Amino acid sequence: MVYTAPNQLFELNYNPTTGYLLLIHPDLLLSYPLANKIKQFGFFGYSANEALHISEKEKETIFSIFKIIDEELHNRIDDFSQDVIISQVELLLNYSNRFYKRQFITRKAVNNDFLQKLEEILDDSFNDEKALIKGIPTVQFLAEQLNISPNYLSDMLRSLTGQSTQHYIHNKLIQKAKEKLSTTNLTVSEIAYELGFEHSQSFSKLFKTKTDLSPMEFRHTFN
Repeated sequence: MVYTAPNQLFELNYNPTTGYLLLIHPDLLLSYPLANKIKQFGFFGYSANEALHISEKEKETIFSIFKIIDEELHNRIDDFSQDVIISQVELLLNYSNRFYKRQFITRKAVNNDFLQKLEEILDDSFNDEKALIKGIPTVQFLAEQLNISPNYLSDMLRSLTGQSTQHYIHNKLIQKAKEKLSTTNLTVSEIAYELGFEHSQSFSKLFKTKTDLSPMEFRHTFN
C-alpha cells in the first residue's frame, strides 16, 4: 500500500492486475473531525519505496473496507452515505497506522541497519572539524543520507527507540558533549563550536535542558 498527499507527485511504473486506487477530494472531509486528524498520519509523507507491505490476513481486512466504500458509492447513495464513507476511510487509516507499526518491528533487520548507519553519520558529523560551518545535523540531512523520507525516519525511530529524530540527534549531541567535557580541557565555547553551534549560549541551554546541569556544573562532577 502506498499513500500520497495532495500536490505530491505520484507515478505508477507497473500495471497491477488487481487492487484499489482511492482518490479523496479534500472537500469530502470538510466539517468532519478527520479533516484535521488526517494530518497526524505520517505515512502520507513517506516515499513510494517506503510502502506498507501487508500480509494476506491484513489484505483481507483492507479489501473489506474498500468493498464497503465501493458499495456505498455505487449502491447506497442516501443521507448517510458520506458519513459511512468517511468512517470507513478513517478505519482504513487507523488499520494502516497499526500495520506500519507492525512493519517497523517485523523488518527489524533492515531498520537496525538504518540505525547503525544513522549512528555512523552522526559520529562523522560531530567529529568533523568543519562542524561549525555545516551546523548541527538536521532531520532532512539525515533522511537524505539514508535515502528515506524524513517522516519515515521519524516514525521508524519512534517505533524502535521511543524518540523523534530531533530528540535522537540532541541525545547523541549531548553524549558527545559529555565526552568532551569529561576528557578534554576545551572551553564550553570551543566544545559548542566543535559540535556545530554558532552560539555557545544555545549549546549551554540545550545541555541544561537535557541534563539539569550546566556544562560547567557537569565538568565539575569529574573534578
